[in-house]
Amino acid sequence: MPEVFRELGFVFFFYSNEGDEPMHIHVRKAGGFAKYWLEPIELEFSQGMKVNDLKIAEKLIKKHIELIKNKWYEVHGS
Repeated sequence: MPEVFRELGFVFFFYSNEGDEPMHIHVRKAGGFAKYWLEPIELEFSQGMKVNDLKIAEKLIKKHIELIKNKWYEVHGS
């Protein structure tokens, strides 16, 4: 499970066996989790995360989008 970054109590990561899916990232915080597609950035699903936390997670994804994409290509290829 490659971790991409941590910020404000959120952990952003990939699963290494998900290369067949479109580019996305998982996020967890305080027992909740979510999955975001990256092109375009869009919430796929969430469980146990507050609406405000989902908004913050999306802002952090936008802030770190280049880092996330670079790490995706490292882990999953092009």
